[in-house]
Amino acid sequence: MRLHIVHRTSYHYDTPMPYALQRLRMIPKDSAGQRVVRWKTEVEGGSKQVEYIDHHNNHVELFSFNPDQHEVVIHCEGEVETSDHAGMVGQHGGSAPLWYFRRDTPFTRPGPAIRKLLRQFDDPGAANGDAPRLHALSELVRGAVAYEVGQTGATTTAEEALNAGHGVCQDHAHLFITLARLLGYPARYVSGYLLMNDRTEQDAGHGWAEVHAQGLGWVGFDISNGYSPDERYVRVATGLDYREAAPIGGITFGKGNEAMIVTLTVQQVQAQQ
Repeated sequence: MRLHIVHRTSYHYDTPMPYALQRLRMIPKDSAGQRVVRWKTEVEGGSKQVEYIDHHNNHVELFSFNPDQHEVVIHCEGEVETSDHAGMVGQHGGSAPLWYFRRDTPFTRPGPAIRKLLRQFDDPGAANGDAPRLHALSELVRGAVAYEVGQTGATTTAEEALNAGHGVCQDHAHLFITLARLLGYPARYVSGYLLMNDRTEQDAGHGWAEVHAQGLGWVGFDISNGYSPDERYVRVATGLDYREAAPIGGITFGKGNEAMIVTLTVQQVQAQQ
């Protein structure tokens, strides 16, 4: 399947922004199940300073905003060829060792509610296979946190989402990652795109989790939808949590108010012969 993606992020400032530096992780990875056919990133009102591959094998670009900007637009567009590997990403790569992915972060630090939830887990055990065990763990998370937009934010932790009883894909992934690490698995967050069945225009990208299992390597789990990623998914960046895999992050200096508008389209197209 070939997917065409257009992702546009606009920043508007009511007073000129004297300086800003943004880190972009918006270039999809060439990996099992996907190949980047073409991709370009353009920034109106800014200029690229450097680009590099980080310790998660993410392609990172640093852009500085031109001085005294009222508006800056980050525009990404490209095509990615995908295939269904049943969520299997393959063996570990990159400079970060596997033990690194068992670390807690502020988003994924287990609290009393998470430890209580794990005690309620009807664990089939690793002896029956890691995949069935992890799918059962995904169902535990789906049952504990209902999918509901607008009730949590970018800084909500896994413990907070569980206590609230509702959240979005980011919250589901963080809670699943936390529980998987408590069971001894290396786990990480994935940011990317998903081709929807009912629409091409979306409000934001998608997020899910990956767990490293013996003999399988990294395996993806989309907890919000209840299955492993297939050809409708595009992996962009990975990290210990959302913060390390976020498409855009950075620093700004200025006293004005910021308004951000995101538009995203993901659609299937025919490959050119």
